[in-house]
Amino acid sequence: MFGKLARFVVHNPWKIIAAWIIAAVAVVALAPTLTDVLNKEQSGFLPDTYESIQAQHLAEEQFGKSEDATATIVIKREDGQQLSAEDQAKVESLAGTINATGIDRVVGAETGPQALAENKEVQLVSVGLQGLPDEKPVGEAVKEIRKIGGETLADSGLRMSVTGDAALMVDNEEAFKNAEAIIGIVTVLLIIGLLLVIYRSPVAALLPIVSVGIVSSIAPGIIALVAKGTGLQVDQSLQIILTVVLFGVGTDYILFLLFRFRERLRAGEEKTTALINAVERVGEVIASAAGAIIVAFCALLLAIFGAFRSLGPGLAIGVGIMALASLTLIPAIVALIGTKVFWPSKSWQKEPKGTVFAKLGAFTGRRPGVVALVSGGLLVVMALGMFGFKTDYDQLGQLPSTTESARGIKDLQSGFPAGALNPTLVYLHSTNGTALDKAEVERVAHELASAPGIGGAMPAGPDGGFALISKDGSTAQINLLLNYSPQSNEALDAIDPLREAAHTAAPEGTEVLVGGPTAAFTDIRDANNRDLSVIFPVAGVLIALILALLLRSLVAPLYLMASVVLVFFSTMGATAFLFTVVGDRPGISFSLPIMLYLFVVAIGTDYNILMIARLREEAREGRSPREAARLAIAHGGPSVGAAGIILAGTFGSMLLSGIAFMTEMGFAVALGILLSSFVMSMFLVPSITALLGHKAWWPGHGDAVTASRPDEDLEPARV
Repeated sequence: MFGKLARFVVHNPWKIIAAWIIAAVAVVALAPTLTDVLNKEQSGFLPDTYESIQAQHLAEEQFGKSEDATATIVIKREDGQQLSAEDQAKVESLAGTINATGIDRVVGAETGPQALAENKEVQLVSVGLQGLPDEKPVGEAVKEIRKIGGETLADSGLRMSVTGDAALMVDNEEAFKNAEAIIGIVTVLLIIGLLLVIYRSPVAALLPIVSVGIVSSIAPGIIALVAKGTGLQVDQSLQIILTVVLFGVGTDYILFLLFRFRERLRAGEEKTTALINAVERVGEVIASAAGAIIVAFCALLLAIFGAFRSLGPGLAIGVGIMALASLTLIPAIVALIGTKVFWPSKSWQKEPKGTVFAKLGAFTGRRPGVVALVSGGLLVVMALGMFGFKTDYDQLGQLPSTTESARGIKDLQSGFPAGALNPTLVYLHSTNGTALDKAEVERVAHELASAPGIGGAMPAGPDGGFALISKDGSTAQINLLLNYSPQSNEALDAIDPLREAAHTAAPEGTEVLVGGPTAAFTDIRDANNRDLSVIFPVAGVLIALILALLLRSLVAPLYLMASVVLVFFSTMGATAFLFTVVGDRPGISFSLPIMLYLFVVAIGTDYNILMIARLREEAREGRSPREAARLAIAHGGPSVGAAGIILAGTFGSMLLSGIAFMTEMGFAVALGILLSSFVMSMFLVPSITALLGHKAWWPGHGDAVTASRPDEDLEPARV
């Protein structure tokens, strides 16, 4: 199959290249963009079975769906002292200026003694905005409020920060745009630089940039088309992750091909024959490796949490397109330029002697037991960091601390309960059709306001009471303020006891639903825990099946998957230790474990597939298990090592994003890839295979000796 594909591509390069260019132009011109299908609200990714979503639906039914955003201006003295009467007058003047300016989409600004903190260190100005938080005119209104506020309070000794849902959207969008730009630039420069070092050729260095650039113009449009056609929601982090994945995986596959092409040239084959043989031999590896990644990502379709479910198909589509390009577009380009792909270097003309990888292979072949013990022991030690592992659901903490909305939240908490910006909403609803008793509603409100973890309740009714009653009298809304940051682990831990207390306090003939942002993230945590318990084993089993089919063995897939899982726990342990023990993070971002698992398991399996395929190839040539391990590392080590360094570097670029989750993910995936390539695939897998020998290939015994190739195709056994 891959032989026929190789011959067709290599003999028809212009047709292949033209087809890809036409496809790219058509998708860019006709397909929607990812921006058209983004969902920026995490709670929107939960199904209706969760209480927070049921509470949201009840609120929309009884109180009407709010189409309005809000902004909260937080005023504090720069010296941290109490606000004087003169300061409070300036805050009142600011609210009047905003009202008088006539900013588009601003409904009104309100403040007063009721907006002054009890300790008088903070005063709030509430600004009503017409429109949803993610609408562009609303964002422009927030920017205008910030501009006017800065001018009004200049040289007053007061510090103003605009926060709230609309402001968070503005800062969030800006942070992700900056991160995407930084990561894109750094990734491109890093790939070019590393490939120049590896091949000493500008042509080889630019090849991934050109090919991935074409794929990057096609993949987002195809993903958006699928999302629109299937109703799939798309998380805003997809574009950044997709860029890194395409460059990383694409460069890996190109390296696999170029290393094998160079090897065939060194064996004395003519360039066309060498390229056809390279595509044929590497084709199975690339297809299997891409299949493992696609299967792993598609396992996310089993997730309850929609953000995971949306990332999976999107990334799987991108990897599938990249794999197809690696088997068609890249060989077509190389067929046209031939050995000039390595220009001006002449290293492709002769096999180097005594390389580092040859020495490492020789040592592994001689002492496989020692190598297996040391490499496996290193991974076990790093995995011990899992004892300090904790997750964090604080999305506000993900933004850079320098953003105005993040600073505003911090200032607000110095005078008000931490949950004041995002109250926890309790809905008391009549189930028998009768109107609620207002006295009973107030009793429930006062009882819940003193529950553990609750800092109080916000007045909601027109009479100053704690409950807002719907027009038909059947539903009451109670706004509770938590003592903790709304999305912190402490806040999430307080929701279930609050729900239990609320359900107990509900009068006969009523039901209680607890909603709001904190309750939504509590439900997201439950969904995440469930998804981890389902997706991990399913993805592992599916990848193991691909390995079993590729190798026709039941033994090799077992230790291959065991090694990959060990690398996952080693990476996760090291990441948890660095960010929570050495650093000051309260925990690791909740979505990191599942993303790391998929990247390390799927992409780490790429390197395992390349190495185990080379081990099998050497065994088929009649090599002994230890000799096969030596030659596999000597020949396959450079491509695995180079691919690992480049892929780790591309993910490492995310360390510059300024967004907590992206920083954690950049470090974790980069470390996981380095461990996968240099510890697992380079040493652990070859050494275990050497120790098991013929048993590793049971029951298919794919290591059976095949007919010998021409002498120039074989390397004499060296010790």
